[in-house]
Amino acid sequence: MAVVEALTHHAMGRLDDGTLVPRVLPGEEVEVTADGSARIITPSPRRVAPVCRHFKTCGGCAMQHADDNFVAAWKMDIVARALSGQGLTGEIAGILTSPARSRRRAKFTGRRGKSGGQVGFKARGSDILVEVPDCQLIAPELAALIPALADVANLAASRKAEAGLLVTTSQAGADLQVESERDLTPQLVGELAQIAERAGFARITWGDETAVLRAPPIQMMGPAPVVPPPGAFLQATPQGEADLLAQVRAAVGDARRVVDLFAGSGTFTLPLSATTEVHAVEGVAPMIEALMRGWRAAGGLRKVTGEVRDLFRNPLLPIDLKGFDAAIIDPPRAGAEAQIRQLAQSDIPVIAMVSCNPVTFARDARILLDAGYVMAPIWVVDQFRWSAHVELVTRFTRA
Repeated sequence: MAVVEALTHHAMGRLDDGTLVPRVLPGEEVEVTADGSARIITPSPRRVAPVCRHFKTCGGCAMQHADDNFVAAWKMDIVARALSGQGLTGEIAGILTSPARSRRRAKFTGRRGKSGGQVGFKARGSDILVEVPDCQLIAPELAALIPALADVANLAASRKAEAGLLVTTSQAGADLQVESERDLTPQLVGELAQIAERAGFARITWGDETAVLRAPPIQMMGPAPVVPPPGAFLQATPQGEADLLAQVRAAVGDARRVVDLFAGSGTFTLPLSATTEVHAVEGVAPMIEALMRGWRAAGGLRKVTGEVRDLFRNPLLPIDLKGFDAAIIDPPRAGAEAQIRQLAQSDIPVIAMVSCNPVTFARDARILLDAGYVMAPIWVVDQFRWSAHVELVTRFTRA
């Protein structure tokens, strides 16, 4: 018998002998079984019954066995520990958690079986495919598409190769991007068109090639109708996007001109353009093109300009940043060290920073703080409920 001493930031329980086991909580007495899982001898008072019947087999969730207050405190502590790793302390204002069954996009694995297509998520640390018809993460609109996705998987996968199925809700119906080793043929297009008509898919993309387009898969970004390119980044839940936007809006305040770095398809640019001039910078040209089309379609917004630029290799310099009252930066998981160093040397008075990786956030925050910026309280945003994933947003101001 062993005692769980702590949880890692990957939601693994560390036993008193150093062993890591899943689905346990601090203080529990457990017995490690032959397959590496834990049999609970003395449960924690924070342990609850999982809400999803797939939890024990599916690898999509890690923390359904803990109550919501415990998970919230654990995620906020992940941020605090990341800051501590850089010698920083910061106030955590709180956590904003998206509700269950609110994920508007998910990437499924598809296989071709003897009796048809199979769709689901992988088991933890395994290639076993777990079908998840009652998944408590995804929005009901996505869950309803699982049979149609299985039909697509039967076309896209082979007995030896899996298919990737990235599906996103939109105003006109679901937007599906298929990753497959098969070439797109006229026969496949016809079969996909039948599935799309039956299930209501707005668009089906095969790799980078549009196979079916019944209607533009519009995402509303503020007042602007945007059709993102296939597979483009989108916040995981509408609630999470709204929470991040509210904090970014509060951070930039009444700024007259804002630069939005890693702007994507306009998550922040377009809502803010109702009252503020925004210059959007993004490394992927089709995303900037989609953003600008959305801005033109909306009409009545303040001036928006777009720039395609690799901010990792070619960050905006202090001279490029002159004239802006605030900056927004929402980089990928790797963070944005090169761009942050240029921001630190600039005269920009306010920076709203969004991050999906507390470790790289803490590294980048250290640069700004060393340059004389002051960090406001941090809001943790939990769009990936029951997972180990953490997002956050805060404001930096010149002292």
